Amino acid sequence: PTVGGIMVSEGIMRKKTKEIFSDLEVEVDPSAIMRTLPVSKRQMVEIAKAVSYHSKIIVFDEPTSSLTETEVEHLFRIINMLRDQGCGIIYISHKMEEILRISDDVTIMRDGTWVATRPAKELTMDEIIKLMVGRELTNRFPPKTNEPGETILEVEHLSGKYTRLRDASFQLRKGEILGIAGLDGSGRTEVLENLFGAMTKGGGVIKLHGKTIQNRTPKESIKNGFALLTEERRATGIFGIRDIRENTVISNLNSYLMGGICLSDKKMKEDTDWAIQAMHIKTTGQSTQIRALSGGNQQKVIIGRWLLTKPEVLLLDEPTRGIDVGAKYEIYQLIIDLANQGKGVVMVSSEMPELLGVCDRILVMSGGQVAGEVDAKNTSQEEILTLAAKYV
Repeated sequence: PTVGGIMVSEGIMRKKTKEIFSDLEVEVDPSAIMRTLPVSKRQMVEIAKAVSYHSKIIVFDEPTSSLTETEVEHLFRIINMLRDQGCGIIYISHKMEEILRISDDVTIMRDGTWVATRPAKELTMDEIIKLMVGRELTNRFPPKTNEPGETILEVEHLSGKYTRLRDASFQLRKGEILGIAGLDGSGRTEVLENLFGAMTKGGGVIKLHGKTIQNRTPKESIKNGFALLTEERRATGIFGIRDIRENTVISNLNSYLMGGICLSDKKMKEDTDWAIQAMHIKTTGQSTQIRALSGGNQQKVIIGRWLLTKPEVLLLDEPTRGIDVGAKYEIYQLIIDLANQGKGVVMVSSEMPELLGVCDRILVMSGGQVAGEVDAKNTSQEEILTLAAKYV
């Protein structure tokens, strides 16, 4: 192949890539197509690319947002190795535990402005939170006020045709928040996508209120009262160059039809106003492009979008990924409020404290199957990790 008219050796490129991957202990086939890799593997390839430049300064922007606990430990070993080699590291994260553990100095930003810079050893998590949100935040999670009722969803022996998901069975109750934990590649996301018809099912039965439904496509799933907030917000959640109104009403367009031809601008404006107020979305107006919003506000727009479809079952995949601690609290409160309204919520998360703090029960996936189910009030991170490694 040629680059800019200059011949390059594919063999040498592959050899050097293998050497870099070997040095960083990255287990990825150099000939693999990037889009076929899971998010965590793509993240590690990006890190390897930065290292290959022999950079003097590397900026890590939310590098662990798609990584499991084991992969985070691997990343920290790489960062420490780079630091020992004299490389300067700028590490951006909303995860305070990571900041305090990996950093020498910490700079806190709020609303686009500098707040403080202090040595990491002089800071506590509570102090960082206070500086970030501008006020005391005594609890990381809102009070659990929802009370699960009767069973509304039954899933029996669900499997994916083109994924490793197999024989997943569980129930969801009205007003319940069911968490799904597991390592990367365990089948967490596949459970949601197969339920929603975004992936082709290999088999299994889905019952809503005791009645068997198919959910063969997302369109059919929406009609059946399901909603899916996807894992990668920027790639599959938002329409970045469209405004807030379009992003809010896009899943509910049939309800705005007048005479089967035109859309009611008035009704769309009213519903978008409702979403902005109900979700506490910070914006200058409906015509603002959604990509101009913070990650937390983008996520609120998507939640508002789905609520307009009046779902009974909400499937949330990493709902607080890449969101600051203040916005996280608001998202948690929204989730609990939805459960209080009688919605059934299934929530995938890589953050175990989040699952323990928000959920009622936690389903643990391992190797594409259900490894166990635990009560969030009476379990521990150690028990969840043990189950997560059961079929690896």
